[in-house]
Amino acid sequence: MTAWKVETASKLGLLSLSSCPIPDITTQKRTRRLRIVIVAGSRPHTSLSPLPGLIHTSKAHYMIKKSLAPLALGGFGIGMTEFVMMGILPDIATGLQISIPQAGYLISAYAVGVVVGAPTLVSMMSHRPPRSVLIWFMLMFTVFNALSAFAPNFQTMMLFRFLAGLPHGAFFGVGAVVAARLAEKGKVAAALASMFTGLTLANVVGVPAGTWLGHNMSWRAVFLIVAVIGLATAFLLQKLVPYFEAAPGAGLRQDLKIFRNPKLWLALGITSIGTGGFFAWLSYIAPLLTEVSHFHANAIPLIMTVVGVGMTVGVQVGGKLADRVPPLRAILILLMTMVVMLCLNALLAWSQPAMVVLAFLVGANALALGPPIQMLLIEHSREAEMLGSSLGQSGFNIGNATGAFLGGIPLTLGFSFASPQWVAASLALCGVLLSAWMLMHGRRQGVRALA
Repeated sequence: MTAWKVETASKLGLLSLSSCPIPDITTQKRTRRLRIVIVAGSRPHTSLSPLPGLIHTSKAHYMIKKSLAPLALGGFGIGMTEFVMMGILPDIATGLQISIPQAGYLISAYAVGVVVGAPTLVSMMSHRPPRSVLIWFMLMFTVFNALSAFAPNFQTMMLFRFLAGLPHGAFFGVGAVVAARLAEKGKVAAALASMFTGLTLANVVGVPAGTWLGHNMSWRAVFLIVAVIGLATAFLLQKLVPYFEAAPGAGLRQDLKIFRNPKLWLALGITSIGTGGFFAWLSYIAPLLTEVSHFHANAIPLIMTVVGVGMTVGVQVGGKLADRVPPLRAILILLMTMVVMLCLNALLAWSQPAMVVLAFLVGANALALGPPIQMLLIEHSREAEMLGSSLGQSGFNIGNATGAFLGGIPLTLGFSFASPQWVAASLALCGVLLSAWMLMHGRRQGVRALA
C-alpha cells in the first residue's frame, strides 16, 4: 500500500494512530519502506483501527468526496450570487429606483471586489489553518449577501456588492489548495473539478430559480437564500473538512515572494487573456442569437441553460484531462479548441441547430479550463499556494472585464452582432500563443538543465 493512501486515510480519520509520542511507524518488506504520516494538527487517537489492510479504498474515496461537498456547495452559492444579477437586474433597478445602466454598476462592483479580495484576504489569513480561513470567508459572504437583501438605496447596495465579492476568489483559492491536499494520487484535477461543479450547477439550477424568484416575488429574497447557502456551507466546512495546519513560515512577506516568479505572471496572463475570449462570447451571445440566428427572446434562457449544462460536463472533462497530461499542455489543447469553436460561432450564426450545439460546446470548453489553470497557478506558487491559487479568480474577472470591453468595440463601430465572436477568437488565440511560448520555454530550460 502506498504512502499517499495512508496519509489520506489519516487526514479523514479512517486510520487511527496511537497518541504516544512516536513520530512514525515503519515497516520493511523486501526493499520497499512504508511510513505512516501523522498529519500535524490531527487529533490523537488511542488505538489502531481494526480495518483489514489498514484502509478500505472505497471508503476513503467516499470520505474524500464527502469532504469536497462543502466546497462545491460554497461554489454553488458564489456562482448564484454572481450570475443571478444579470437576470434580476431590471427588478433591482425598479426596486432601488435607478436606471438599468446604473444597476449594471452593481455587477462591476462585485467583480472589483473579487479582484481585490482574492490576493488581499488570502495574504492576510495565510497564517491560519485553511479550514478556519474557509469558514471565515463563508461567514463574510453570508453577512454581506444578507445585507444586500436589505440595502435601502443604490449607494449602500454598491458597497455591499463590493464587500460580498471580496471572499469570492479567496474562497476558491484556498478551497483549491484544500481539494488538492485531499485528492487521491493522480486525481488532483478531478478533486478541483468537484469543487467547481457547484459553480456550474449554479448556472443550471440556481440562476434560473433565482431569476424566477426575483421576477415573481422579490429580488431581495434571492440574496437571503444565497446567505442561507453561505451559512450552511460554513457549518458543513466545520463538520466535514479535515483540519490542516497552515504552511510553515506563512505570512505576507513570504507570500509576496511568489510574484518574483515570471512563470506565475505568464500563467496569470494566460488566464486573463485566454479566458477573455469566452467572456467576449458570453457578453454578446444574446443579441447574436436574437438578431442573427433569429431565436425568439423567450428561447434565450433555455439556451443559457444549455450553456450551464455544458459547463457542468466540461469541468469534469477538464479535471480528467489535467490528471492525464501536464496542466499547461491541457490548457493549450483547450484554448486551441476554443479558438475553433468561437470562429464557428461567427461562421454558423445563421444556423439555429448549430448555435445550440455550440452553446453547449463553448460552455463545456470554457469550464474545462478551470482545473488545469488552478493546477498551473499552484505549481508556480509553491511558497504561497493559497495566494497563487486565488489569483485564478482575479484572472477570470480581468478576462471578464477585458472580453466584454473589447467585444463591444466592433459593435460601436457599426459592425454586425457576429463581430464580437472574431474578437473572442482573437483573445483565445493570444492565450494559445502565450501557452505555447511558456511550454517551449520550459522545454528549453529542461534541456539546459540536462546539459
